Amino acid sequence: MSVKKFILCCFPAFALLLLYTKQVQGQTSPTDSYTDISKVLFVQSISKTVSAAFIPPGQSLENDFRQLRFAPGTPYKGVVPTDMVIKRLVLRIQLANSQDTAYSISFFPGFYYNHIQLYRLRGDQLIPLPSRLPQNRDSTGFRLLTLEGHDSAVIFAELGFIKTYLNTIRPRLVHAKQTEIFLSSLRSDHSNINLVTYVFCGLLLMMILFSMANFLLGANREFFYYSGYAFFVGGMLFAKAIFDFRATPISFFVESYLDFIMQCLGHMFYLIFMQRFLNTRQKHPFLYKLYNFGIILLISAIVAYTVLHYFTDNFPLQNMVENVTKVLLLVMIVIFLIYSIRKWSDKLLRFLFWGNGLLFLFSLLSQLAVMQESLFKSVSGIFGSAVFYYEIGLFLELVLFLAGLNYKNRKELIAQTKERESLKAQNQLQEIEKQLAVLKAQQQERERISADMHDELGAGMTAIRLMSEIARNKMKENTPVEIDRISSSANEVLNKMNAIIWSMNSGNDTLDNLVSYIRSYAYDYFENTPVDCHVITPEYIPAKELSGDKRRNIFLCVKETLNNALKHSKASRLTITITISDKLIITIADNGVGIDLEKLRQFGNGLKNINRRMESIGGHFHIAASNGTVTILELPM
Repeated sequence: MSVKKFILCCFPAFALLLLYTKQVQGQTSPTDSYTDISKVLFVQSISKTVSAAFIPPGQSLENDFRQLRFAPGTPYKGVVPTDMVIKRLVLRIQLANSQDTAYSISFFPGFYYNHIQLYRLRGDQLIPLPSRLPQNRDSTGFRLLTLEGHDSAVIFAELGFIKTYLNTIRPRLVHAKQTEIFLSSLRSDHSNINLVTYVFCGLLLMMILFSMANFLLGANREFFYYSGYAFFVGGMLFAKAIFDFRATPISFFVESYLDFIMQCLGHMFYLIFMQRFLNTRQKHPFLYKLYNFGIILLISAIVAYTVLHYFTDNFPLQNMVENVTKVLLLVMIVIFLIYSIRKWSDKLLRFLFWGNGLLFLFSLLSQLAVMQESLFKSVSGIFGSAVFYYEIGLFLELVLFLAGLNYKNRKELIAQTKERESLKAQNQLQEIEKQLAVLKAQQQERERISADMHDELGAGMTAIRLMSEIARNKMKENTPVEIDRISSSANEVLNKMNAIIWSMNSGNDTLDNLVSYIRSYAYDYFENTPVDCHVITPEYIPAKELSGDKRRNIFLCVKETLNNALKHSKASRLTITITISDKLIITIADNGVGIDLEKLRQFGNGLKNINRRMESIGGHFHIAASNGTVTILELPM
């Protein structure tokens, strides 16, 4: 056995070292270290063992990797500078597998990488590796690597950042079966702040429902704008909590674009709300102009941010648009605070002063937590989160807004109540005076017409009837038919006139009078006919007033029904039953041939007139065949 074979058999570690040296010849230095992936049982950081370089956009790593100058370790301990975000990060990773069998590991560079491409160095060429993802819903941020037993490799990772100021470089190797647990462990550190966010979003949802209810019920547009503010701010915070520590396309979209857009839309709705809530156009012209400037600023920021995000690679300018917008919004709050101090006598402005002041203070703390992340990381729990301070500011602003809203509503309600009661009293007085005048005029006119008809027409028609009777008595057997017709017509006209006079006389506007008149008229109407008429009335008739219009229409309906029964029913008996409770019900039933509703004349006016008259006074009319014909008239009392 040769010396070389003896060494390879007895000292596997030395053989592995020879294999490493051969694999990375020309690309590694004696100080380069390899990471044994078989020793990674859960997660292992490789920030110190990798070397890094940046390439500009559009440059090909496969062709130009030999010219890259790699620096040991990751280049930035905190966030990546904005001018480096648009570049591609290249990590050179040296891996080995000391096991006898193949072993897989997950490479995880961080959460905010939308491009991850791995290459393996073979000789002097980079061979692209297929994008293999673990089986979990956040697999976008992972790439599976497999090394055969006793194999080693130099891996190049080409990484592209998403457009956000939160990019960090923290590459890790995660056991292939532990990726879900690894992500859960990262999220557990933020579970408390996410819980606070969910509670706060629930409060904002209640405010949205409250504001929309006030808007729909009172048509008060300021509540619509406040609900828009709560919706977009709450949606922004909820989206950040839902997609926190997730490497998915949706989380990339939320973090790089939607987050700022929703924040701008929320503040734009808030500025419009403040204009209407404070009535700045009339009461505070300076604030009206200030808020108009803010609205224009936010619209311009949304447009510029969108154009820069989707149509350019100038992320430093895009980030500057976001930062300048936030700074100007804080400056607007400071201006509002100064203005409120000068108008301290306005109690409503005082509520908003404290709300905006606290929001400003906690927004500064939130921004400081973003800029000095390492400082706030030493604070335990939720107090190390920038989102927590921003939510505290929003919560306090919401509480003081509700206090201000309650004060404003109470003040407006008192003023409106006084004004409404005053107008109501005046309107009621005027309406009563008008109704009394109308009723008095109507009453006088009805009595005048009734008297004139009784005195003039009544006397004339009575004279005609008497003269026709005298003429008929003188002529005896030779009486012309016309004389009989004149007497009959005069008698009929006189009866109709008496009915009209009865309905017009306000002294007859009682329920008792109507019942008595119907009874008297029915007996007189069927007196010389073959129809036996019976009228059944209640023993007690309540003393209720019934207007002349209702009396007249009910009587005419009864009259038309009696006329139809006499002409068409061929009945020998007719019964009128009157019942009184909460309704006046008049039932007219005969024992005649009945009525066929399907064969009624299509344009007959009798029944149509009855139905029209009852509907005009709020009553109902019903007719049916039941061992004759039954007609029912109902009038609510």
